[in-house]
Amino acid sequence: MPGPAIPIGRSVHVRVPATTANLGPGFDTLGLALSLYDEVDATVSATPGVRVEVHGVGADGAVPTDASNLVASVVLDVLARKGVEVPGLDLVARNAIPHGRGLGSSGAAIVAGIMVAKGLLEGVAELGPAELLAIATELEGHPDNVAPALFGGLTIAWLEPRGPQHKKLNVHRGVSPVVFVPAHTVPTKLARSLQPAQVPHEDAVFNVSRSALLIAALIQSPELLLSATEDKLHQDYRASAMPDTSALVRLLRGSGFPAVVSGAGPSVLVLCERPSDRLLAADLVAAQSAVAWQPLMLAVDFKGATVTPMGAQSAAS
Repeated sequence: MPGPAIPIGRSVHVRVPATTANLGPGFDTLGLALSLYDEVDATVSATPGVRVEVHGVGADGAVPTDASNLVASVVLDVLARKGVEVPGLDLVARNAIPHGRGLGSSGAAIVAGIMVAKGLLEGVAELGPAELLAIATELEGHPDNVAPALFGGLTIAWLEPRGPQHKKLNVHRGVSPVVFVPAHTVPTKLARSLQPAQVPHEDAVFNVSRSALLIAALIQSPELLLSATEDKLHQDYRASAMPDTSALVRLLRGSGFPAVVSGAGPSVLVLCERPSDRLLAADLVAAQSAVAWQPLMLAVDFKGATVTPMGAQSAAS
């Protein structure tokens, strides 16, 4: 017997935020959703095959436009997990998240594919929050980016025998992120390869204290952010792969700004205590950095990934 079917013509719109992981001391654990978005329109087609139209980041041919596209491959993977096939799939991707810059672009693509599948499967098969996170973590390899991309806000993510878990926290309204994005990229695999298998006991204790302090600073006491974003577990080890990033972090922190490497870099995140501090940080970087950086004045995204129906054939999500 054929499996459940998705109506031809069903369309959904998905929006996924950029994310920044680690936040200094919270290596592979803490993540924050930011107000910069990739968007995807997906339609089930009677025409066989997968077609992807790319706008924005990746429109220069860097992103595949067939079934090998990451968003498309994840959609098909999730549908297959639910025993569902579609004759054809048309995607229109509008990408704003820079690739290879430490802003969770691969995690966003994975979450986008999962959310497209969730929307298309409405009324056909269920995908609950725990399963969404489990699939996203399996495909991405770790939950620190996909958890905030899915659920928004500040997330603490961890692994248990029953699967990946997360806790979402609301961020103090004064916390104002600015991300400095360079023109060059650094592969995440390269950055991770520089991480040692063991670290000194005192460094581990240092980061435990700062991670605990960072939670308090982000949700209650932003004035503590400079101390709370200190790290001894990963940023110094990776500095050789991104000397410009390391220099910018030192410049900003030396002037009192809570600057950290965004994810695996090379972008730099500053978690300002108040919105006006972002302009001061941008002025400092423009005046004193030898490298050109694009400042992105962002907010914390509290919603996470969303999926909404499009067209008469789509069921409500």
